[in-house]
Amino acid sequence: IIARFCRTLGTLLRGGVPILRALDVVRNVAGNTMVVRAVEGAAVSVREGAGLAGPLARSGVFPPLVIEMVTVGEETGALDAMLERVAAFYEGEVEAVVARLASLIEPVLIVGLGGIVGFIVISVLLPYFQMLGSIK
Repeated sequence: IIARFCRTLGTLLRGGVPILRALDVVRNVAGNTMVVRAVEGAAVSVREGAGLAGPLARSGVFPPLVIEMVTVGEETGALDAMLERVAAFYEGEVEAVVARLASLIEPVLIVGLGGIVGFIVISVLLPYFQMLGSIK
């Protein structure tokens, strides 16, 4: 969610969209009610002439890294670049977590499939062995 927020806002700002319109678009794209509320609060603050980092920090939704990068971006005039860097960082984090999760699930799936195949083999062979045992 944080990566999507940062990527969308950074791309819109880089494209020349005014910040209030960009915040409105990001609010519609967020997909999370907590982020929507935080963006609405930030839009009100920006409309009143304040910065973006303060309301985002007060919302408690965004990690300190995002707040710091937004603060630096506002001070240097490179908010779009800072947001895109944060988005790239969090997208990398998501990819790493998904890769670790996949590597943890893989052995469980192998054992589960082995159990299913073993059950099918036993189900097929058990009547055969019982028949051979009754012939004696």
